[in-house]
Amino acid sequence: MNNKGLIKLFLVASILCFSVISQAQNHPGLILTKSGVEEIRTNLGSVPLFDQTLRDVKEEIDAEIATGIYMPIPKDYSGGYTHERHKRNFIVAQKAGVLFQILQDEKYAKYVRDMLFQYEAMYKDLPVHPQTRSYARGKLFWQCLNDSNWLVFMSQAYDTIYEWLSPSERQQLENNLFRPFADFISIENPQFYNRIHNHSTWGNAAVGMLGLVLDDQELIERALYGIENDGLEAGLKDNDGGFIKVEGQKAGFLANLEEPFSPDGYFTEGPYYQRYAMYPFLIFSLAMHNKKPELAVLEHKNGVLMKAVTALLNLSDADGEFFLLNDAQKGMSYKSRELVTAVDIAYYYGGFNPQLLDVAKAQNQVTLDQAGLAVAKDLHSGKAQTFIKKSVNLSDGPGGNQGGVSVIRYGNEDLSLVFKYTAHGLSHGHYDKLSFSLFEHGNEVLQDYGLVRFVNIEQKGGGNYLKENNTWAKQTVAHNTLVQNETSHFNGDYATGSQYHSFLHFYNDDNENIQIVSAKETNAYPGTELHRTMAMIKHHDFEKPFVLDLLKVSSKRKNQYDLPFYYLGQMIDTNFDYQSPQQLQALGKSNGYQHLYLEGKGSAAGDNVQFTWLGNHKYYTLTSVVDQADELLLTRLGANDPKFNLRRDAGFMLRRKNTSNTVFASIIEPHGSYSPVTELSLNSNSNVDRINVVRDDKHYTAVDIKTVNGGQMLLIVANTDANDSKSHRIKISNTTYKWQGPFFLKVN
Repeated sequence: MNNKGLIKLFLVASILCFSVISQAQNHPGLILTKSGVEEIRTNLGSVPLFDQTLRDVKEEIDAEIATGIYMPIPKDYSGGYTHERHKRNFIVAQKAGVLFQILQDEKYAKYVRDMLFQYEAMYKDLPVHPQTRSYARGKLFWQCLNDSNWLVFMSQAYDTIYEWLSPSERQQLENNLFRPFADFISIENPQFYNRIHNHSTWGNAAVGMLGLVLDDQELIERALYGIENDGLEAGLKDNDGGFIKVEGQKAGFLANLEEPFSPDGYFTEGPYYQRYAMYPFLIFSLAMHNKKPELAVLEHKNGVLMKAVTALLNLSDADGEFFLLNDAQKGMSYKSRELVTAVDIAYYYGGFNPQLLDVAKAQNQVTLDQAGLAVAKDLHSGKAQTFIKKSVNLSDGPGGNQGGVSVIRYGNEDLSLVFKYTAHGLSHGHYDKLSFSLFEHGNEVLQDYGLVRFVNIEQKGGGNYLKENNTWAKQTVAHNTLVQNETSHFNGDYATGSQYHSFLHFYNDDNENIQIVSAKETNAYPGTELHRTMAMIKHHDFEKPFVLDLLKVSSKRKNQYDLPFYYLGQMIDTNFDYQSPQQLQALGKSNGYQHLYLEGKGSAAGDNVQFTWLGNHKYYTLTSVVDQADELLLTRLGANDPKFNLRRDAGFMLRRKNTSNTVFASIIEPHGSYSPVTELSLNSNSNVDRINVVRDDKHYTAVDIKTVNGGQMLLIVANTDANDSKSHRIKISNTTYKWQGPFFLKVN
C-alpha cells in the first residue's frame, strides 16, 4: 500500500474512532437518544397512544413533584413504607428524566437533580440495611437485588440530565453516590453479583448502565464478564438453597444471557421470573446497542432476547396471565411494566412483527422512547395483526437439551394444556417432574399452586417468601404429578435435583384430531422410570376436545404411588362411595403431606372411576382406570397452617399401593355449562363410557376409549422408539395394527 493509501486508511480509522467516542459520550444515549428525542418531539400530537401515555406520565410526575421528595432512613422489608418509598423514587426519577428530554421543561431536571443529591447526602454514611434475612443485604433496601433495581433506573435518570448538570455536580454525584453504589453491589457483594440468577442479572445491568453513562470501560467489563477473582467457594448457597457458585461457571451479564436461556428463548427459572428479568436483560442490551454497537450484545446468542419475548408471550393464558411454572404468583401478566418495555423493544429492534402490536394494544401504553413511538405510530396506522398463540414446544437449558415445556392449544385458546418436563429451574425451581396444568380460556381447570408469598404485602412476612413455600409449594405433592412413597422428587434435595432434567420422548402438533407430547423422567426416584404422555383429542361425540393422560411407571420394587389432581371448583358427582371423617387429620407428616387434610376416602366399585366438578360455570369430569385396591382420596389444603398462609384448595388423589409397574390412564373432559342467571344446566354428564388399558409392556402402551354414544378410539404409544420414520406392527385382541411414527390413533 502506498503512502496515500495509508493516509486514507488512517483518516477513516480516525473518523470511526471519533464517531465511536462521540457516540459513547452523547447524552442521553442509553435508551433515549438525541435523534430519538428529536423524532418524538416532531411527532407529538399526532400519535394517540404515545400522546396519551405521555399525558398519563406527566400527570403522575407532576403530582409527585407537588408532593415533594421523601427520603426515609431504610428499615423495612418489601411492602413496608421505606421500601416502597425508595422504590417509588427510582421509578419516578426515571420518568421525570424522560419528561425533561421530551418536554424540555427544567422543573423535571431539577426534580431529578434534587433527588440525586439527597441520595448523595444519605448514601455516603448509610450502613447496610438493618433487616438481616438476605444473603446479600443492600443499603437502601433489604437486599442488593432492590439496590440494583434502583441503579438501573437511576442510571437512566442521570443520563437524561447529564449534560444539564455542571461538571462539578456530576463529579460530586459520581464520586459520592454512583461509583460507591456500583462497587457495593458488585465488589463488596460478589455472592450476589457473580452468579447465574435473575438477581445477578439486575446487578450486572446496574453496573453496566452506570458504566455506559460514565463511559467507564472498567465498569462495562465488570458488567459483561463479572468479577475475575471473587473469593467465593464453590458450593456456596443462598437463602433459598440455590447455588451461588458452581465450579467452572462463568459470571457476568453475558453468562447470564447464555446459561438460563434456551435457544428457543425459554428462561429456566420460569415465565414469572423471566418477566422480571426481561427488563434488565433488554434495557442493558439496548443501552449497549446504542452506546457500544460493535459488541452486538442485543444480538448475542443468535438474538435469543427477541425469541425470549415471543416465548414468554406464548407462556400466557387467554387473558395474558403467565403460566405458573416454578415459583410464580397468580395473575402476573404481559400487562406488567416489564412486558410493555419488552414488547416495544422486540417490535422496534426485532423486525417489526405486526402481531406484537396486538399485544401492545392490549397493554394500552407504550414506552416513552423511540421504540414506544414506533409501536404507537404503527398501531395508529392499522398495522396490527392478531397475536395467535399456537401449540408450542420450548426447550430448556443453554443448549436446548435439558428438557422443556409444551403448551398444547385448541381453538381460540378454548383449551390449553401446559406440560412441564424441564430442568430444575435454579433456586426458584419446584420438585415437579412431568407435571401439568389445564386452562379453559383464561380460567384454571387443574391448577399449579404457584408460590407461597404475598408479594409486597408487609403483614405477610414482610412481603417475602414464607416457609410454606418450601414445605408445600415446592414439594411434589403440591403438583399434578406422581409421588412415590410420600417422598418428593430427588428427596426434595436441591443439589441432587439440579443435576438432572426430564427429556422429551416425542412431540407432535401436526394432526388435526390429536396433539400429543411424551416425556420421561429417570432420576426423580432411583430405580423408577416415569413416562408421561399427554394428548389433546378431538372427537365428534364430544362438544370440546378432551385430554388423555397416560402415566406409565416402571420400578425395580413395589411402592405406593399417589397421583393428585388439583381442581378448581365445586365437586358435583362421583361414581364411587366415600366416607368423610368427623374430625380432620393431616394426610401425612412431611414432604407437603402435612398440609393436606383428608376430607374423604373411597374405593372403586369397578375398573373406572369418575369425578365431576363445576368450575367457572362449566363442568369437568375426570375418568380414570383403577384397580379395586386403589384408594380414592378427597383432600383439602390447610393443615398445619396456623397463620392461614395457604389457600384452602381442594384435590382428588388416586393412591395405588404395593405396586412396581403400572399405568395411570385418565381422561380430563370439559363439557356442558351452568348459568346462574337462567339456572339452566346443560350437558352435565360425562360423554365417556369407559377407558381401558388394553396393552402395556416395555415397547407399547395402548388405551381404548368408548363414548356413551357408541364411539370408540384407540391410542397406541411406542414407549422405546420415538423415531418418526420407524414402522410398527402389533396385535391387540386379534386385530393387527400397523403405523409409522411414535403413536397411532384410530377413531370410530
